Amino acid sequence: DDGSDRVHVVGARGATGFALPVGSEAFEESGRSLVRGTLDYLQGLKMLGVKRIERVLPVGTSLTVVGEAAKDDVGTIRIQRPHKGPFYVSPKTIDQLIANLGKWARWYKYASMGLTVFGAYLIAKHAIRFILERRRRSELQRRVLAAAAAKKSGPNNDGKFIAQLYLCLHRLFQYLL
Repeated sequence: DDGSDRVHVVGARGATGFALPVGSEAFEESGRSLVRGTLDYLQGLKMLGVKRIERVLPVGTSLTVVGEAAKDDVGTIRIQRPHKGPFYVSPKTIDQLIANLGKWARWYKYASMGLTVFGAYLIAKHAIRFILERRRRSELQRRVLAAAAAKKSGPNNDGKFIAQLYLCLHRLFQYLL
């Protein structure tokens, strides 16, 4: 109620940012009957009482409500939770809400940048390991071929054994690649 008109806010308790100050808090001991006490005991419960907390909205408190405005059958305007989008009821002004959301947006932006850099690092690390492993295998294969050629041209001419060794290693490398 702003003095010119009144708007009903439906479902404000479920809205984000809505916290009422505590008006009173009381603990009432339970005045149980014998039957109720026996049933509670059999279920393993021990009811001490009920804690009642009353929250109030002081008169003259200014609220900012962000939601969906709708008219009911009588023509009364009400603000309710929208089907999509935010629903805020807060004592803060709209500028304060926007500033707070801006802080969260900046935090999410920095977090997403950090996670992007971390993901790029993991991809680069995997790619570099793959390239180095391929180089190592090709160098090993080149050494085996050079040793086989040296053995074949050597004096004891064990060329058949070296050729079989080469074929076996070649097949192994083809399988691994």
